[in-house]
Amino acid sequence: MHRDELENHLNQLLEISRFHDYCPNGLQVEGHHTIHTLVSGVTASLDLLQAAITAKADAILVHHGYFWRGEDMRITGIKSRRIALLMTHAINLFAYHLPLDVHPQFGNNALLGKKLGLVETGRFGDQDIVVQGEFTQATTLGALGEKISRTLLRKPMMIGDRNKSICRIAWCTGAAQSYFEAAIRQGVDAFITGEISEQSVHAARESGVAFIAAGHHATERYGVQALGDHIAQKFGIRHQFIDIDNPV
Repeated sequence: MHRDELENHLNQLLEISRFHDYCPNGLQVEGHHTIHTLVSGVTASLDLLQAAITAKADAILVHHGYFWRGEDMRITGIKSRRIALLMTHAINLFAYHLPLDVHPQFGNNALLGKKLGLVETGRFGDQDIVVQGEFTQATTLGALGEKISRTLLRKPMMIGDRNKSICRIAWCTGAAQSYFEAAIRQGVDAFITGEISEQSVHAARESGVAFIAAGHHATERYGVQALGDHIAQKFGIRHQFIDIDNPV
């Protein structure tokens, strides 16, 4: 398929024009016109780029790309080495941040909720980024932690009483700990995100709402996989998800 066809489809599917993001969404580095093989991954790290070259990829699809607001705009150091490698091998880099978090079908939040057996009941926060839902049957914080461990293949950090009954949940993948107080105001029993801040511990203890940090990388592996599979099926190209392990 042609690079422009893929970009147009992804931009429309993810409705990127309606988001106020802090990085550019869409094609970030231009490569081959024709795409036969697509590699997806969470972050466009050097390890992912090198693995994509080995897989003979024409394009890479990630959640965390480049050119973040507030960073040094110069193409030097780590950024220079990454972009030089992409351009040397003429590999296209597509990156979708907030649009991939909130999409109802391919979004990180929707897919994490589905994997944990949560039923969505609403959304809140800036650009409706935080999802609210519930389990059909109440569980305990300890049992939820074990389920997250089995599903994400990593042990989450949990602040709260392991025997606490959990039914109503708010969640947002990645680094969404700043939404914890808003989740508390929603009256949930627990909040799930990827990372935790120092103040989150005190807020959880004082509010009685459990805080679960399940890993930034671990909670955001599902969107790009599902989106890559969709592209492969729709356009008849090859797709491979490559997971570069990250403990955070």
